[in-house]
Amino acid sequence: MSDFTLTCPVPLANYPRVLMAHGGGGRLMRDLIHNVFAAHLAPQHHTDSAIVPATGSRLAFTTDSFVVRPLFFPGGDIGSLAVHGTVNDLAMAGAIPHSLSAAFILEEGLEIATLLRVVQSMAAAARDAGVQIVTGDTKVVERGHADQLYINTAGIGFFKDARVLAPDQIQPGDAILLSGDIGRHGMAIMSAREGLAFESEITSDSAPVHREVHALLDAGIPLRCLRDLTRGGLASALIELSASSGLRFDLDETAIEVREDVRAACEILGFDPMYVANEGRFIAFLPLSCTKTAQNVLPNARIIGSVTATTEPLVTLRSPFGATRVLDLLSGEQLPRIC
Repeated sequence: MSDFTLTCPVPLANYPRVLMAHGGGGRLMRDLIHNVFAAHLAPQHHTDSAIVPATGSRLAFTTDSFVVRPLFFPGGDIGSLAVHGTVNDLAMAGAIPHSLSAAFILEEGLEIATLLRVVQSMAAAARDAGVQIVTGDTKVVERGHADQLYINTAGIGFFKDARVLAPDQIQPGDAILLSGDIGRHGMAIMSAREGLAFESEITSDSAPVHREVHALLDAGIPLRCLRDLTRGGLASALIELSASSGLRFDLDETAIEVREDVRAACEILGFDPMYVANEGRFIAFLPLSCTKTAQNVLPNARIIGSVTATTEPLVTLRSPFGATRVLDLLSGEQLPRIC
C-alpha cells in the first residue's frame, strides 16, 4: 500500500466530537494531541516535560484551574482566560512570565471544532503575552462528568532582582493604586450565561497585566505588594491584604471607576461592583511620594485610598455623600464559575 498524507487532521475530518478513545492513549489520542494541541500550543515540544533555561537563582511558579461557564463570553473565552490568569499570577509576585503548561479535561461529546477554537485563542493569547506553552496533558471523561471542558495551567517566571512583593511589606502612609475600572468580567459572564442584553455590550477586561507591572518596576517605583482582582473583586482582595498586613485601608468610592453600563447591570441584578470579579485589573501598594510617577506610567490608574496603622485590620469605604462603611467578606460566592 502506497504512502498517503491526510490533508485534514483526523479528529476534525472523521471525529467531530471528543470520544472516550481520545483519552485512551491510542491513535485517536495521538492525533488529537498532534493536530489540535501541539500544532497550536507547543509545536517544538512533544514530551511530557519541557526543559526551560534558567536565567537566575529566583524562580516564580504558579498553578491554576479554569472552569468558566460559558466557554465563550464577550471579550474572551476559557483559553485566553487561562493564559491571562496564569501570567497575571506570576506578575503579582513581580516575576517576568516565561513558560506555561496546559492540561485539558475534555468531556465526551465536546465538538472538536469548539476545542480547536479554544486552543487557537489560547495560542494567540500566549503570543500576545510573550510566553510559550511548552508542555501539557489531556484527559477525557465520560459524558455528563464535566461541563464540556476544563483547563489547568501552571506557569514559571523569573525575577530581575531580589525585590520581594508581599503583604508584610505594606507600610502605614502607603497609597493604594487601582489599575483600571472594575466589574466588567463578572458582568460579561453573567450577561452571556443568562442571555441578558444591555444597551451596550459589556465585555470582559480579561488581559495580561505583566507589562504594566514591570513598567512600574522599571520606573524605579518601590512597590510593596500587588494583588490581581479576580473572584471576590476589589473588596475581597483588600480585605484579605488588610488581614495579612494587620493594617487599615481607607478607600474613596469616588476614585473607584465603574463604567455606567456595568453599574446599571449590577443594580438590576443585585450585585455590588466592589465584589464583582475582574480578570485584567490589579492593585498596587506604593509610597505616597511615588503616586505621581506611577500615574504617569499608567495613565488609566487611580489612587483609591491609603494605609494607616491600626489596632485591628479594617477596610473602609467613604461614599460620595461622605458616609463611611466597613467592607467585609461575603458569606457566599456572588457568581460561581467565572474563571
